[in-house]
Amino acid sequence: MRQITIPGEIIASGDKYLPGEGTEKRGKDIVALKYGLMEESNNLVKVIPLSGVYLPRRGNVVIGKVENITFNGWVVDIGTAESSFLPISETPRFVSKDGLEEVLDIGDMVIAKINEINKRGVDLTIRMRGYGRIEDGMIIKINSNKVPRVIGKEGSMVSIIKDETKCEITVGQNGLIWIQGKSVEDELFAKKAIQFIVDNSFVEGLTEEVKKWFEEERK
Repeated sequence: MRQITIPGEIIASGDKYLPGEGTEKRGKDIVALKYGLMEESNNLVKVIPLSGVYLPRRGNVVIGKVENITFNGWVVDIGTAESSFLPISETPRFVSKDGLEEVLDIGDMVIAKINEINKRGVDLTIRMRGYGRIEDGMIIKINSNKVPRVIGKEGSMVSIIKDETKCEITVGQNGLIWIQGKSVEDELFAKKAIQFIVDNSFVEGLTEEVKKWFEEERK
């Protein structure tokens, strides 16, 4: 169950609870610091904001656009205040410094993982399987704070969308989502389902609502 919180509201009480993101402990109470959705897991209480900008974290999967090519890698826009960079050394194969455009060119969309965050900005990697240039399919943009709702607990929500639409889906933590189906109709169906989740992100029992939505759409 997730309840909507307002700043200053007591959302949990007792020594067993620990304050997570968007909360603080005041005596025995845990208080919300922002407007959003309260989530409790293993006694850790946090607030998922309903709006705001993407804050990068190490290990996040992101989707970005190549903005520039330097002599040792690519500058990629992932929608953060800091610039992000993909070094040649973080690609799955050897790349000569003359052949960077063959791997990724300016304007290409890429699936990457945040490898490190430092004073310079965000460093990316595409060394693992499933990362790299996006060749086809559809990319949509949602508010990055709605991403946890689209993914669901342990990937449960996105699994439902994949099963129902027969599409491959990669959800970037920065709010960009790649959808690849056998047809444009399948991709548009997946996009419609994701939009339903985004529009109803505050609803309790959202998984059941999404299952009902698919049943109605299939009629």
